[in-house]
Amino acid sequence: MTISSEEKLMYEVMNAIYQSGIPIDFKGAMVLKACLMDAGFHEDIRHTADIDANWYSDTMPSPEQMVESIETALHKAGIDMNVTLYRMYGEGRSAGFELVLPSTNEVLFTMDMDVNRPIQQTRLYEIAGLRFRGISPSQILADKIAAISTNKVFRRIKDVVDLYYLSKVFPFERDDLMHTLLNSGRHLENFDGFLHRSDDLKHAYEKFRVTGDVRKPDFDEVYVAVKAYIKPILPKERRREMER
Repeated sequence: MTISSEEKLMYEVMNAIYQSGIPIDFKGAMVLKACLMDAGFHEDIRHTADIDANWYSDTMPSPEQMVESIETALHKAGIDMNVTLYRMYGEGRSAGFELVLPSTNEVLFTMDMDVNRPIQQTRLYEIAGLRFRGISPSQILADKIAAISTNKVFRRIKDVVDLYYLSKVFPFERDDLMHTLLNSGRHLENFDGFLHRSDDLKHAYEKFRVTGDVRKPDFDEVYVAVKAYIKPILPKERRREMER
């Protein structure tokens, strides 16, 4: 699996934050890529231009505390970047940070940070000697399946694509999924959009762009694979229809 130069730099930032001991865990596409590589998946997947993370602490951190903590961790690791907050966190809203090259003020990438949300399962990952703590494979699956069970699936087509990747290397464990959902405060809805509006889903998929030489499978290949993968938790009446 190819890691772009931008992604390598983002992994270096994640490693620096992990080594600093700041109460930050990671999630999103960067963790997905590490998770798939660790499981032996070798095909190139979609690239990303940002980092997603969770901040956990006993008190709500101030903007200055977060910026100073991240910036100090980077400088201590020899990474010459400045950190600016462009969006403060709030109810249902993540904090947004820009990581900037001081010499040119160029924004290299961004970081979205949820603050003191329900705790998620994590594990330690290592990519090319760079270590960080990210959400576990079980948590990745739970988050993505919960997302596509809602009618937000048309705006979350990347989660359908990611489940296609994950289905290649991780067996589906229904009990483990339900336990993870319960512990992280998430639940499944009725999968109505995913099951009954496949034409709309195909339209959203066709607009979904991948960069570089990453292969974009046909929609039917992705849809059939994901539906078969999550079949154990689809509504029972719909499962009977699928089997006819």
